[in-house]
Amino acid sequence: MNVSLSVWLLTVAALCVLVAVDFFVGRKPHDVSIREAGTWTVVWVVLAVLFGVGLWYFGGSGPTGEFFAGYITEKSLSVDNLFVFVLIMGKFAVPTQYQQRVLMIGVLMALVLRAVFIAAGAAIISTFSWVFYLFGAFLIWTAWKLVQDARTQDHEEEYQENKLLKMAEQRFGVADRYHGTKLFITENGKRVMTPMLVVMLAIGSTDVLFALDSIPAIYGLTQDPYIVFTANAFALMGLRQLYFLIGGLLKKLVHLSYGLSIILGFIGVKLVLHALHESGVHVPEIGIPFSLSFIVLVLAVTTFTSLRASRRQAAEEAGQPAGESS
Repeated sequence: MNVSLSVWLLTVAALCVLVAVDFFVGRKPHDVSIREAGTWTVVWVVLAVLFGVGLWYFGGSGPTGEFFAGYITEKSLSVDNLFVFVLIMGKFAVPTQYQQRVLMIGVLMALVLRAVFIAAGAAIISTFSWVFYLFGAFLIWTAWKLVQDARTQDHEEEYQENKLLKMAEQRFGVADRYHGTKLFITENGKRVMTPMLVVMLAIGSTDVLFALDSIPAIYGLTQDPYIVFTANAFALMGLRQLYFLIGGLLKKLVHLSYGLSIILGFIGVKLVLHALHESGVHVPEIGIPFSLSFIVLVLAVTTFTSLRASRRQAAEEAGQPAGESS
């Protein structure tokens, strides 16, 4: 797509307005109900669909297919990221009424930092076409690692702070308890961070690490920076509500990592084929319609098998056959 500067600015302005509305609605700390989370999750999905319809109207079916393939992929990767967010919330003992504020600021930080990643990726791709080989190999390796992590049940391990976060804590110091939504307080004459700021930094920095596989993945579906950015934005901006909506269901998605590994491996192969094609090698390329269908099918099968396995396990723990009801 040939996107003008004015369209870019208008898109960023519209997303800023949506973020401001979201922040205004959730500005008061409170426990988020399933109804509230469900309503806003639907709102964000509808907005993404409407944006896709707009792409179809102005750009045709090609950009629309790329957007939805990228959006669904980023959304599914975000669901896997929620496992780690749960661990972070538990690690820092975040009160339930403050969790939405933590996620809101953390996701906003991630959105800004991902924009930098996307711009860097676009610049690298436009200069070095061979980078697709690296992206493809990295995604295939990530897919294999996801399978290994799933087998060892890494999601149940305790969250470990990264070095950057530890350095910030040592430099500024951290208060021993939460002080509402305050980020800094003065304690014994010294300005220190509150646990609220620490957990926000943990969420934001962790999501940036997740971008190391999600950004190459979406560039495997489209090389249009505008579509990459908007697909990431819509996937991230509904993440806070999704956390509260499916938080209790996360443990039931026992096969999600396997499904994501298949998707990442598929996109990795797609990138390698594309790189070979760009190098003059006559190999078949995988189109967006097939990619979109494949991603949706894998996620549907993964969800079905996960819920079935969880139901069977729950029945076995209750001491009855999986087909019987209590």
